[in-house]
Amino acid sequence: MKKIFSLLLVSLLMLSSLLSGCSSSEPSSKSSDKISIVTSIFPYYDFARNIAGDKADVKLLLSPGNEPHHYEPSPSDIVAIEECDIFIYNGGESDEWVENVLDSLESKNITVLKMTDYVSLLNEKNPDHTDGDEADEHIWTSIRNAEQLVSAISQKIVEKDSKNRTYYESNTTQYSDKLKALDEKFTEVVNNKKRDTVVFGDRFPFLYFMTDYGINYECAFPGCSSETEPSLDVVTRLVDYVRDNNIPVVFHLEMSNGKIAQLIADDTGAKILQFSSCHNITKDEFNNGEDYISIMEQNCSALKEALS
Repeated sequence: MKKIFSLLLVSLLMLSSLLSGCSSSEPSSKSSDKISIVTSIFPYYDFARNIAGDKADVKLLLSPGNEPHHYEPSPSDIVAIEECDIFIYNGGESDEWVENVLDSLESKNITVLKMTDYVSLLNEKNPDHTDGDEADEHIWTSIRNAEQLVSAISQKIVEKDSKNRTYYESNTTQYSDKLKALDEKFTEVVNNKKRDTVVFGDRFPFLYFMTDYGINYECAFPGCSSETEPSLDVVTRLVDYVRDNNIPVVFHLEMSNGKIAQLIADDTGAKILQFSSCHNITKDEFNNGEDYISIMEQNCSALKEALS
């Protein structure tokens, strides 16, 4: 598969070069007085646009509504990366394509941020709570990590466009205050909890989040698992746990079919709620102005119900 991907990537790069060459006589789409920022996934797009405001053009590669783990760059995506001032990506299994793209770019003036370099990583855990072999890549699900990531992005934006330093730093302070307030809301919910374990009838990309607040969990699959169909043993284990511990809520992930959660709910009477990782959002959410903060606030309400 890696050989096939490499061949496809070479083809894409050749095509992107042709596209760039064909458009070289046209005016650049990039505003001359704005820096351009390209991000691989939604959380960093949202962080960057809150910091940069109207002083930068911020582009999201992963279209709203698309599954992030299966994303592959289009020729226009590669052109966007090559022409930007700052490229922000996560790192990890979902972003394996990035290194090949970066190695092939002609431009050496791009500031590249690999966000997994800016926080401490945790190993994924299997449903039996044994350590996995790979680091969990869903670092942004921790609001405390998000504060560090926002700071790192802000610093690079300021370095690239120092004349607007005051504007960027003011926006960063305001956004960081919102993240701190959000963290306080979750802390209050956890401090008043009646139980300390939540159940996910789905993949579980919330290791960083749950670690922050000392919450235990039971889940069907680890965060980056390619599995979609649970074994009978998995479903039975979760059903027994929910029933034996009177768990009131079973969570499913955003843009999931919710089948496992539904099976558990049907057998136990538990309520089904969504808990979003913010890895991506739907088209409707994007068009309605939902963002990292608002989605996390929805998670906070859901968590309160699950811990009651």
